[in-house]
Amino acid sequence: MADQLQQSARVPPDMGGMRFDQVASGLFPEFSRARLQSWIRDGQLTLNGRKAKPKERLIGGEELQLEAELEPQGEWEPEEIDLDIVYEDEDLLVINKPAGLVVHPAAGNHTGTLLNALLHHCPTIEGIPRAGIVHRLDKDTTGLMVVAKTLSAHTDLVDQLQERIVSREYEAVAVGTMTGGGTVEARIGRHPKQRKQMAVVEEGGKRAVTHYRLVQRFPSHTHIRVKLETGRTHQIRVHMAHIRHPLVGDPVYGGRFKIPKSASDDLIETLKSFPRQALHAASLGLEHPVTGEYCEWTAPLPEDFQSLLEALKAG
Repeated sequence: MADQLQQSARVPPDMGGMRFDQVASGLFPEFSRARLQSWIRDGQLTLNGRKAKPKERLIGGEELQLEAELEPQGEWEPEEIDLDIVYEDEDLLVINKPAGLVVHPAAGNHTGTLLNALLHHCPTIEGIPRAGIVHRLDKDTTGLMVVAKTLSAHTDLVDQLQERIVSREYEAVAVGTMTGGGTVEARIGRHPKQRKQMAVVEEGGKRAVTHYRLVQRFPSHTHIRVKLETGRTHQIRVHMAHIRHPLVGDPVYGGRFKIPKSASDDLIETLKSFPRQALHAASLGLEHPVTGEYCEWTAPLPEDFQSLLEALKAG
């Protein structure tokens, strides 16, 4: 059943002369401009009890009445899938995603995704865009994700991501010995030939900035801590490969496997058999969408990542 919204607001005099949709955006800031425009066009957001056009100019003193339904945003089915919940309240949910879990249904993955699991855990999010998912992790990347449980929380978290208020730090193991930390700033877009892959591109593409620092050096690898300034698809994997330090186990951007010099048989076997990119979303920080309080969560390294580090230490 769709959630019912009922709100009203009177237009203050200082908003006189502004467009209906602009005023609505100011009076109902918890909803996106696009969502409000859609409600205006559908007659679910009215002006003095009548349907009006988004561009109509207001004089001040009018009453805006919102009576809308949050309709399901997709043809997705709830599924009972275990979730590792790190934090939950009425507005948001923080989960520790395991390797192998696809975040959002797509071609080839219509079921068994995080979204299906979220719909089962919290059915009321079906009316929120992407069932509350505001950012993604790749299928085989582990770690922390935040999910909005209300439309207003969703709008706020999307704004925080765009304004780069959300802090996201990752642990990774890169091939090669790095001499120090640094920043990669290189635009990312679709690979010109491999359309399912991303790449650093000279023209087009979106600005992408990745900061990294060293945690521990090994003879042929480096454990790094990575902080995202932007959030492009496959950003860390693409940027690390671009500076010739691809992530261990990356099946797409890792290149051909090379046996490290003087590595033990155990280490070679561990590296060869590592089943995914060695990338873990270790910490997440943001402003709570209702209280405004800064919150931060951490997730310990998964077992396979810990085993990889132990093998590297042993040589």
